[in-house]
Amino acid sequence: MFYTEKKIESSRIYSGRVVTLDVDRVRLPDGGESVREVVRHAGAVVILPVFDDGRIAFVRQFRYPVEGELLELPAGTLEPGEETQACAARELVEETGWRAGRLDELGSFFSTPGFTDEVLHSFIATGLNTAEGGVAPEEDEFIEVVVLRAKEAVSMARSGEIRDAKTLATLFLAIQQGRI
Repeated sequence: MFYTEKKIESSRIYSGRVVTLDVDRVRLPDGGESVREVVRHAGAVVILPVFDDGRIAFVRQFRYPVEGELLELPAGTLEPGEETQACAARELVEETGWRAGRLDELGSFFSTPGFTDEVLHSFIATGLNTAEGGVAPEEDEFIEVVVLRAKEAVSMARSGEIRDAKTLATLFLAIQQGRI
């Protein structure tokens, strides 16, 4: 059985650089009402950069909401009107300093559908070459590039050392498709 909720009214209570927050009143399938807080997001990409020898490039950075460093795959938010593949190419250069000879989409998924509409588009980057200008993170990003063997990365995911959902989902997609 498929249940839906119908929006009755919506109030935008915050609009920022990366997200907006809407508070919606909805009609439930049984006729009752409830409130849904929805973080609106333009969408993002996550890139699995794989070198010719099978090693994978990750980035380590401090994440303020979790008050700690995370080891993640390079990723970034779509600019208005930007195609996902163009965003993936841009973010790969900005965060790692490498340019992909080839970018293939692995799949798309919702990050946390309980409170946000963000969709992540996952890519695998191969044929990596050093990009002119090197790493160029945004002014508020402090990133360390970490290169690991695929087996080591999978082991770290299993042990809980890699805890970032977009990284785990992208590794899963790549493994299921036989790409790593």
